[in-house]
Amino acid sequence: MSQKSILFLLFIVFSTSLFHAQKSDQINEISNLSIGKRIDFYSKTLKENRVLNIYLPENYDKNSSAKYPVIYLLDGSIDEDFIHIAGIVQFGSFSWIEMLPKSIVVGISNVDRKRDFTYPTQNKLDQKDFPTSGRSKKFISFIKNELQPLIRQNYSTNKTSTIIGQSLGGLLATEILFKHPETFDNYIIVSPSLWWDDNSLLKTKPKKFDTKKSIYIAVGKEGDIMENSAKQLRKTLEENKNDSTKFFFNFFEKQSHGDALHLAVYNAFTLIFKPEE
Repeated sequence: MSQKSILFLLFIVFSTSLFHAQKSDQINEISNLSIGKRIDFYSKTLKENRVLNIYLPENYDKNSSAKYPVIYLLDGSIDEDFIHIAGIVQFGSFSWIEMLPKSIVVGISNVDRKRDFTYPTQNKLDQKDFPTSGRSKKFISFIKNELQPLIRQNYSTNKTSTIIGQSLGGLLATEILFKHPETFDNYIIVSPSLWWDDNSLLKTKPKKFDTKKSIYIAVGKEGDIMENSAKQLRKTLEENKNDSTKFFFNFFEKQSHGDALHLAVYNAFTLIFKPEE
C-alpha cells in the first residue's frame, strides 16, 4: 500500500472518530421513551398472571373531572397490536383531526390466544391444531367481571366502551356480540375466524339488545372461506339489528389477512365516532 493510501485511510479514521465524538457531545441525556403504562396483576378468574398495556390521552389527569371512553384491544401485547392502535387513537384524537374523542386504550396481552379466544369445537382438525382451545367462556367472564371493573376503578372513564378484535380476536368479539352484547357499545370486528367449529357461531341467533350499538365488520382479500363467513355475519347482524344500531361493512380488495387491521380500524373510527347530523 502506498504512503498516500495509508495517509488517506488514517484521515478517514480520524475524521470518523472526530464526527462521533462531536455527535456524542451534542447529546445531553438519553432516557427511555414511554407511550403508556403497564399493569401486571393476578386474575382470580383465569388463575394466572396477566399484563395490560394502557395508553392514556394527552394531559390525562385522574383527579380532573374529565372522563374518557375506553377502547379494549385484543392481541394487545407490545409486540402485537398495542403500539399501532394506540398511535391511531392518538392521531385521531388530535384537535385538528377530531376523528374520535380522546380515549383510553387497554391492550390485553396474550398468554394463550388460541385458548382464550375460542369456544369448544367438535371439528377434529381444530382440536388437533389447537389442543389448548375452548376456554372463551372463562375469558369473556374475565373481561366482564374482572377487567372492566378494574379499569373503571382505576381510571377516569365514561360509559362508552369499544372492543377491537382481529382473526381469532374477531371470533371472540363476535361471540361476545352474539351472547353478551351489553358488554360493549362499539364492536370493531376485523377478518374474524368464523370458520372455527365449522362456522357454528353463524348458525346461532344473536341475542337481542335494546341499547344503542355501532358494529363495524371488515375483511380483506382472504379467500372464499374468510370472505363468505364475514359476509354471512353481515347478513345475520343486519337482519337482527334494531333501529338504534349503526352498522358498517368494508371489503378491502387490496388488503390481506395480515394487513387489513390498521386500515379497518382507521375506517371504523371515522364511521363510528362521526358526529350525528
